[in-house]
Amino acid sequence: MRIFEEMESEVRGYVRSFPTIFDTARGSEMIDEQGTRYIDFFAGAGTLNYGHNNPLIAEALIKYLQHGGIVHGLDKATMAKRAFLTKLRDTILAPRNLQYKVQFTGPTGTNAVETAMKLARMVKKRSNIIAFTNGYHGLTLGALAVTGNYDYKDESYGSRSNTAFMPFDGFLGKDVDTIDYMRRFLEDGSSGVDLPAAVILETVQGEGGINVASIEWLQKLEALCREFDILLIIDDIQVGNGRTGSFFSFERAGIYPDMVTLSKSIGGGLPMALLLMRPELDQWQPGEHTGTFRGNNLAFVAATEALSYWDNDDLAQAVKRKGELLQSELQKIADKYPQLDPRLRGLGMVWGLELPQTGVAGEASKEAFERGLLIETAGDRDQVLKFLPSLLIEEELLHEGLAIVDASLGALLERRHNFTG
Repeated sequence: MRIFEEMESEVRGYVRSFPTIFDTARGSEMIDEQGTRYIDFFAGAGTLNYGHNNPLIAEALIKYLQHGGIVHGLDKATMAKRAFLTKLRDTILAPRNLQYKVQFTGPTGTNAVETAMKLARMVKKRSNIIAFTNGYHGLTLGALAVTGNYDYKDESYGSRSNTAFMPFDGFLGKDVDTIDYMRRFLEDGSSGVDLPAAVILETVQGEGGINVASIEWLQKLEALCREFDILLIIDDIQVGNGRTGSFFSFERAGIYPDMVTLSKSIGGGLPMALLLMRPELDQWQPGEHTGTFRGNNLAFVAATEALSYWDNDDLAQAVKRKGELLQSELQKIADKYPQLDPRLRGLGMVWGLELPQTGVAGEASKEAFERGLLIETAGDRDQVLKFLPSLLIEEELLHEGLAIVDASLGALLERRHNFTG
C-alpha cells in the first residue's frame, strides 16, 4: 500500500476502509492481489447495480471497441448515443408515460445536480433552493450547498448561499407533518425563507442514513410545489436505476417530478450523468451549459445494454424478492443483538441497520472486511451499516454476506464483554 500513501492525496477515503489491493471482480465478488475473496455489499456506492464486469455489458463494450466505435465525441451525434436515447425512451420513459428531455452533463452525479439547480434558477428567475435535513447531493460547491452533512462543509467554502433546509419526513418525529411545517415558511413572507426556484431531495436518503420518505409525504410535497410554483427535483443518483424495485424511486408515489438527476448505475458502471427535464423547462441556448465529457460513448453502449434488464418485469420482481429477504434476515440479526439497540429501515435493495452507540457501525464494517465482506457506513455519525448489494446478486451470496454481518456483530460484542469483564 506504500505507493498510495506516498503518491495519492490525503482525501482518499474508501482505500482506508478497505485496505487491500484489488485485482479482479465479477458479479458481487472482488478478489485482491493475494487471492482473497470479498463479497461486495457496497457495489461502488450504488454504481454497480448490475454487478462487476457484467458479461453482457463487457461483451457489448468489447464489440464496440473492436468495431472502432467513437469513444469521445463531445455532444456530437453518434450511433451509440442514438441507441441509448432510443432505448431510454422506449424501455423506460414511454411505458411510464414520462415526457422528459435528456441533457448529458459532466460525468458524475454532482454535475447533474449543479445543472438542475442552474436551470431551475434560470427558468424561475429565483435564486433560492430548498433542500432537506440529512440530504446528500454532491461536493462541488453548488451541490454542497444543498448537502446537509456538516462534515463536508467549511465556512471558507462560502457554500451556503441561496439555500434553505427543511426537515425531511420523520426528522421531527412521527407525529410532526414536516410538509405542513414547510408550508408555514412558504406562506409567511416574513419567515426568512425566500420562495425557492426548486426543491431538491432523495426519496430514500442514502448517505444520510437510509431514511425513507413515505408515499403520502412525497405526494403532499409534490402538491405543495405545484401550489407555490416551485420546481420539484428528484435526485435519483443512488437510489434510482432500480434500487428501490421500480426503475425510478419516485414511481411508488405516483408523482411526476419536474427534473430527475441520474448517474452511478445509469452508465452501466462507466462514468455518465444526465438530467431529465420536462420539455417546457428546456430553455438553454446552444452551448450555454457544456462539459468536455458529456458524450461518453462507452457509457452509452454500457447503459443501452444495462437497460435491457428492464425489457420485462423480471428484475423488478427479483429486487422485490431479494429486498424482502434482506429485510427478514436483517430483522433477525437486529432481534439477536438487542443490546446494540439496532433499528432497521429501507426499501427494495437499499437497507440500513442503525447501531446508534458511538463507533459500533464502523467497528462492524471493519470486522466484516476482515471476514471477507465489503460494507460501508452512512448517517450523520456513520452509525448506520448500509446494505447496497448488486441487484443481480445471487441469493446464496446474499445469505453468506448476511452471515458475516451476524458473525461480525457477535465478535464485536464478545470483545467488548471481554474488555469490560
